[in-house]
Amino acid sequence: MISAHRRPLVIAAIAAAITTSACTPACTPASTSEAPTPSAAAATDKGSPATTTSAGAEVGKPAPDFTLSDLDGKELKLSSFKGKTVVLEWFNPECPFVKANHTQGSLKGMAKRHTEKGVVWLAINSGAPGKQGHGIEVNKAGKDKFGIDYPILLDEKGDTGRAYGAKSTPHMYIISPEGVLVYKGAIDNIPGSDPEKDDKVINYVENALGELAAGKPVTTKETEAYGCSVKYASK
Repeated sequence: MISAHRRPLVIAAIAAAITTSACTPACTPASTSEAPTPSAAAATDKGSPATTTSAGAEVGKPAPDFTLSDLDGKELKLSSFKGKTVVLEWFNPECPFVKANHTQGSLKGMAKRHTEKGVVWLAINSGAPGKQGHGIEVNKAGKDKFGIDYPILLDEKGDTGRAYGAKSTPHMYIISPEGVLVYKGAIDNIPGSDPEKDDKVINYVENALGELAAGKPVTTKETEAYGCSVKYASK
């Protein structure tokens, strides 16, 4: 039995332990064969999942232009798509959050639905040589595995990722036909979720694209992105 004079110290210690071990919802993917537990995600990512609002490109301002090469060496320039809505998806084929999103989450089949309506969808991998998810063959394998039929662009130096303030994979950006950034942040509100089974999932990108197509202003302009940290080259 704990003596009366020691009870405050014990209670304080228990409270501190709970606070230290607590995990935010953003680091707890739903149960899935592809989505790991928070500890597994951290081990794969060599650190905690990124959950932070980025600096970089500002919503309401012109989106930074860039020219990057796809997996076949073809150069694509963002400004060449002016007049069309463009979605940028920061990508890492070996990130557990990316795997979960493309196999059962909000990104599964999403790009196809919107590219058929004229939206341009581009994945960008800002991972540096030697880092997780880097390399043409690794990305080609990921493209095949996830059934991706849109370009994956390589940003090995990280200049484009830093210009946008991309912090995680996936990190999503939407650019209006006028070339203005209208959304940046998470794909949805529940990491590792299955939208077909969970009616609490809010797909921010889906909603924003729908508003743009209807000629309405985007309601939710910025959210906190979640996922693995972008594996930038050291400066």
